[in-house]
Amino acid sequence: MSQMHPEDWKPQGVDDLEPRALDALRQTEKSVLVTAGAGAGKTEFLAQKATYLLQTGLCRSPRRILAISFKRDAARNLAERVAKRCPPEQARRFNSYTFDAFGKSLVDRFRAAVPEPYRPPADYRIVMPRRQDYADFLDAREFRGVNADQFERAIARARLPVADQGTALQRAVAAYWHAQYNDQDDALLSFPMVNRLVELLIRQNPSILRALHLTFPVVFLDEFQDTTFAQFQLLRRAFDGSGAIFTAVGDDKQRIMVWAGAMPNAFAQFEQHFAAERISLISNWRSHEDLVRIQHVIASRIDPNVEEPEARADRLVDGDVAAIWEFETQDEESDCLAQWIEREVQSGNVEPHNVAVLVRMRANEVEDQLALAFENRGLRLRNVARNVGDIAIQDLLGEDLTQILLRLIRLGATARSPENWNAALLDLQFLKALDLADEMGQQHLQERLQRFVREMRRTLKGLDPVPESAAEAAQAALDFIGLEVLRQAFPSYQRQLDFDRVWTGFTLLLQESLQHAETWSGALDEFEGLGQIALMTIHKSKGLEFHTVIFYGLDNQTWWSLTPDRTEELNSFFVAFTRAKQRAFFTLCLERGQPVAWIENLLAPPGVLRINLADFVDD
Repeated sequence: MSQMHPEDWKPQGVDDLEPRALDALRQTEKSVLVTAGAGAGKTEFLAQKATYLLQTGLCRSPRRILAISFKRDAARNLAERVAKRCPPEQARRFNSYTFDAFGKSLVDRFRAAVPEPYRPPADYRIVMPRRQDYADFLDAREFRGVNADQFERAIARARLPVADQGTALQRAVAAYWHAQYNDQDDALLSFPMVNRLVELLIRQNPSILRALHLTFPVVFLDEFQDTTFAQFQLLRRAFDGSGAIFTAVGDDKQRIMVWAGAMPNAFAQFEQHFAAERISLISNWRSHEDLVRIQHVIASRIDPNVEEPEARADRLVDGDVAAIWEFETQDEESDCLAQWIEREVQSGNVEPHNVAVLVRMRANEVEDQLALAFENRGLRLRNVARNVGDIAIQDLLGEDLTQILLRLIRLGATARSPENWNAALLDLQFLKALDLADEMGQQHLQERLQRFVREMRRTLKGLDPVPESAAEAAQAALDFIGLEVLRQAFPSYQRQLDFDRVWTGFTLLLQESLQHAETWSGALDEFEGLGQIALMTIHKSKGLEFHTVIFYGLDNQTWWSLTPDRTEELNSFFVAFTRAKQRAFFTLCLERGQPVAWIENLLAPPGVLRINLADFVDD
């Protein structure tokens, strides 16, 4: 395909970018740190920069762009945006991973090159240890002078091999590695351990390091404020001396992962180590002016020097756009929330799936509290933190396998769906690595998809939309793709355990969805959460946006750590508030706890007041 001259290139699929974004996009001679507040379009900026580099040939074929995000859905979203703007042969040179998936892909691909005794068996399992698991290990092995927090940090930062002598902490880490490999039927690895294996792998194998340098001259880093010490160390190990140009984007005001090991000074470290130029974006494309004004009050408390953003969205609602809703009891809170949402949905102000209920933690407990009241009002509450099999619903929806299968089953369930047809065709082009210039190949692919759609429609017509039919419908779509083709395109599914985790979750959620629908099309809507109110934690909401956000539990018991001297908790408050496009509300239940006075004092001047919603909804 012919390349475009850099001076002739224009943003793709959007009307325009703000001038500062264009400056950061065209900076290709040195690394850039792009600081961007909520709603600034960080993902769109990265997609546009990737498109610029690919379409102009500044990232020359066959070299690739490596993009690393923190969440699977963010990585997929970024890849999809690039695929929409670039032809397949260019989009295939954009590799979008999470940090965990990138590390795991290297371990799986080069497992045989990992030095003994750290070489994991092919059937190792990924585990997610809790803090209590570390404490239990230390107690069982009688490491009395080591606490769980120290131990967890040491595992994440340890340089392999770890000596089984020295301090108690060193001996504990060495014992933990040995136990994870030898004390169970399967070898068990956490993602911090995978990170350490990758660091050992590329340190001990210069040929793998050279391959990384030759493959990726450009590296994107999303949500860089959440980068851990170990992740930053791995980036340096992998790319120092390679000449790679980095583009990191993030927002210090949304740094809410310090508790999980995120560097408190990530931006300064990046600027210093990569000699990066800092460019700040100021547009807010998500929220309207009234919300942005309130957001800026919170942002200024976090960083007194922060620039005031420019609101670029229109206000589409009347009445309050932000308030603290007070309730006497939790039952009153549940009933009033359900009644208010029901009224807003019935009046056409908002669709259920454009409403999110955010919680600080314990989403399962909040689901138990709210579900009956919502059901009594004809509302469906979907806890996306809930597991189906061994995978959370939100994670499942971000899987490549899920998206591919959904589009194929959609084509069989609907008479006509151009959007899913085009998306499925792009999937096939990617899976088959088909050249866009291969007209015969393109025609063959379209004919093959047409035959599948006809067959899938016959299959679904013969299958009642009941839970027992889920596995057969899903298998028909998978058979069309071919498991080996899928694994070749997506290395994350090469291990049977990893594939089974997603496949089982997909079929289980499809079974659940068929319990609540009368048609296959309705079941797929149910699967994707259409018509349902999302319930999730603040941490899982990062990167998402909703018309209306309701934060459940702004009280001094639920959010006991929200104090003036704990910046990370105010950052979490900021993240919750900035998920809203049109309205953001908080609930305060006096049965559960007392007001957080200093937050209310902060929000009162821009007009966020406490009101009794029970009086309001009863009017």
